[in-house]
Amino acid sequence: MQKYVRALAIFLLICIISQCTPTAFTAETGRSSISIEKAVEDTGAYLLKTVNNPQVGSIGGEWAVIGLAHSGCPVPPSWYETYYRNLVASVRKNDGILHEKKYTEYSRVILALTVIGRDPTDVGGYNLLDKLGDYNKVIWQGINGPIFALIALNSGNYQVPVCKGAEVQTTRKLLIDQITSQQLPDGGFSLEGETADPDITAMVLQALAPYKEQIDIKAVIDRALNCLSNLQNSDGGYSNNGLDNSESTVQVLVSLTGLGINPDTDTRFIKRGCSVVDNLMNFYVSGGGFKNATDDAGPNGMATEQGFYGLVAYKRFLNGKNGLYDMSYSTDLTGGGSSEKTGLPDKNPDVKRSPIISPGKTFNDIAGSESKETIEALAARRILNGVSNTSFEPGRTMTRAEFAAVVVRALGLTPLAKPIFSDVMSASWYAPYVGTAYTYGIITGTSKYWFSPENTITREQAAVMVTRAARLCGMDIEMTNVETRDVLAQFPDYMTSSTWARGALAFCYQNDILSQKVVNIRPQEAVTRTEIAHMIYIMLQKANLI
Repeated sequence: MQKYVRALAIFLLICIISQCTPTAFTAETGRSSISIEKAVEDTGAYLLKTVNNPQVGSIGGEWAVIGLAHSGCPVPPSWYETYYRNLVASVRKNDGILHEKKYTEYSRVILALTVIGRDPTDVGGYNLLDKLGDYNKVIWQGINGPIFALIALNSGNYQVPVCKGAEVQTTRKLLIDQITSQQLPDGGFSLEGETADPDITAMVLQALAPYKEQIDIKAVIDRALNCLSNLQNSDGGYSNNGLDNSESTVQVLVSLTGLGINPDTDTRFIKRGCSVVDNLMNFYVSGGGFKNATDDAGPNGMATEQGFYGLVAYKRFLNGKNGLYDMSYSTDLTGGGSSEKTGLPDKNPDVKRSPIISPGKTFNDIAGSESKETIEALAARRILNGVSNTSFEPGRTMTRAEFAAVVVRALGLTPLAKPIFSDVMSASWYAPYVGTAYTYGIITGTSKYWFSPENTITREQAAVMVTRAARLCGMDIEMTNVETRDVLAQFPDYMTSSTWARGALAFCYQNDILSQKVVNIRPQEAVTRTEIAHMIYIMLQKANLI
């Protein structure tokens, strides 16, 4: 009897392994990085061969562009330029209209333009981004509309365009609310009805990924993840309308990697030893391409493009790179040069544009303030926080430590603690910000060993720190003594400023980082939170980072 039980157990184990481990991968977690590279390489080559004249369209168009641009595969600039020329021709032929009703067409094209480093606000003279400003037209298509509009807007950290003539102006908050309001009792989402659809549920997670730290959004995400875990088949894959298919598996894979979830180690998404990636590779065709169903004779166009970008998203996750739809730092792939999409040419590569993660954030005590939009723009990016969830206290001052934190967040630098000053304890909340600001030359101490973190920051100290930050952003901060004197001479009290601060003060006034509307500089007086908001916002605006 024992021999029978042991034999049966071995037989079942063999069945499980043979079912879940695709031939393109080795066992352990299922795969080797070499196998992934090979699958990406071969499918990239297959796409270049089969999609040799990329057009506007969901097959043979934008998804192939997005996958290849993110893949690292060798793609000639002429291939991307061909897509762009075809897009311009199509846009001009149709007077800037991609579709009268389906606004996901605009979102998909915006994603492709963003990833290849081209401007969606000027495509053959037409502003395609502008279409997403009409909320009612965006949501006409159902939940697909706001999902892809949000993904497209966040892909390049675009400001929501003001759409003239729109009955309802789009905001990120409206899009998020429209999406989250449709969560089903089981935590999933669907195009219609009460049955969760794995594709739509996964795409919702892709759209909400940038907001995963917000408590209310996190709750929506957690319920949707639980739903996807429950919907997963025993072979690690997913079914739609009762049919197992690769596209559903791809959408889940993209959502997990976008949320920073490892599909190979998170037990919620491993069934009988099979992960989402294991399942996707069951659809892989040796030599390049993906099937829609495992019993298909060969590669399918849509399945190949989606399977490819799904595997690319997974590869990027393994390599610690940004998600599939984070395209903030894409470069021009069409042969027009490789300048960054955001920022100035001489920007420090560590400086990054801060994404909007708290859309619609505001405070009760800034209503009617001239700086309301400026404060809200920084609060939406969590660069500048309130003193409470509802209060900003615009006239309040700020400490040197608080200001260092604001500047580090504004530049998108990674806070890393570094013991420099005796009065900055390693356990203090601001230690990583002070350490990072010092490392990048934004701050110095009040003496060799002291930073005085709790001291109130003065206007001239703030000007010096912002000017150093501006230099990191690629701005030219150099001014001659004559230029400095000419700028500051308009202020009767400029001689009361510290000699070491005058160049920075002049730079800030010349660039409107400090307002020239004031009569006096008052260099040693404390700067207010409203003034700080203005300084940071204008600097980022001048540096093309907001």
